[in-house]
Amino acid sequence: MTTTSPTFAELTTIGVGGRIARFEQPTSRVGMIEAVEDADSKKLPLCVIGGGSNMLVSDDDFDGVVVRDARHEILVLDEAAPVEGRDTTVHVAADAGTNWDDLVAFSIQIGLEGIEGLSGIPGTVGASVVQNIGAYGQEVATSVSSVEVWDRQDKVVRTLSSQEMGFGYRTSSLKRSMYAVSSPETSKDNPFFPTPRYVVLSVSFALRHSDSGVVAFEQLARALQVEIGQRVATASIRQKVLEVRAAKGMLEDPHRYAVVWMQGTRRKQHVDAALQALHTLIESDSWDRNRCSCGSFFMNPVLTVEQADTLPKEAPRFPSHMPDGSSGIKTSAAWLIDHAGFQKGFSLKGSAQASLSTVHTLAMTNRGKASSDEIVALAAAVREGVQQQFGICLVPEPVFIGNLTLNGN
Repeated sequence: MTTTSPTFAELTTIGVGGRIARFEQPTSRVGMIEAVEDADSKKLPLCVIGGGSNMLVSDDDFDGVVVRDARHEILVLDEAAPVEGRDTTVHVAADAGTNWDDLVAFSIQIGLEGIEGLSGIPGTVGASVVQNIGAYGQEVATSVSSVEVWDRQDKVVRTLSSQEMGFGYRTSSLKRSMYAVSSPETSKDNPFFPTPRYVVLSVSFALRHSDSGVVAFEQLARALQVEIGQRVATASIRQKVLEVRAAKGMLEDPHRYAVVWMQGTRRKQHVDAALQALHTLIESDSWDRNRCSCGSFFMNPVLTVEQADTLPKEAPRFPSHMPDGSSGIKTSAAWLIDHAGFQKGFSLKGSAQASLSTVHTLAMTNRGKASSDEIVALAAAVREGVQQQFGICLVPEPVFIGNLTLNGN
């Protein structure tokens, strides 16, 4: 384990956050459990961090323990080659600390389908199931077989089935165990925060033998010039997803892996490929500040049919479900932000170090030396503007750590 500590700014994709009192990187399953249990036994604030892509951390010092799983093993649990006339399912297990995109690339390389549409999403395998990441017609929930966790309350290892994970839109039973209620802004009363009660140790995925996948999202179908429902080579789907995400600034900046605290957390060949792709895109070897963000800052609102009817006719509408299971309509947070008057590149003042991405209105970006307060002030202004224009209160997607809230701004 390391003996010195980084700042959260060095560990997060948005590059914001204060000093850490104690930082540990366990290299074994037992070590991971012991690190968590040691912090809990001493009643220290505990933050189990993955890729640092879905959190906004205060610039104040964090007087607790930050634990990052340094295990990155991927194992194929079944036959590597399909058996004629048999089930094509293949189970792949990955340590929680495995870089998510490393797993996606690995699965495609050995001829498996099921998570190719999730290419390029920053973070780790452990974080993927907490958040139930999703993009371009896929969610991680559809591929999860089981999740091995450490239960901080009962102090035992548990194996949770996909059903027990309680997956929903950008949520899971693990994520909900972190909050007093299911909101990144209402968390301080939960004794487990800012880490779930259940700490992910490993995840088993049920993928399928196939070198092609179904294109299930309209934007991706247009980019590939195919019809929705058509099968396309998984390698081609991955490449196109990366290109589309890059054009939106929704990939992490690979320069972050040169930071000493990030080295070795992602496979070198994938870092090198990402650096080359970024150089081609922006024709520069410098950081792409549009990628210095938490990703999508607000979740797409799911509205009742009656609420959706109050939106302009041109507002995006997608069939969805309300938390109680009733029919709902999902709309686009990015569309709401843009049509509330916040264009790409918007900032609160000309010299601000925090602004909306210049290529996507859903990302709050750090233009170099932004403070956590500047990011929060920008996000609060955007949310207030959408509320006033459309009567919809946007819900933040990142975990807020420290004395941060959009309320009252």
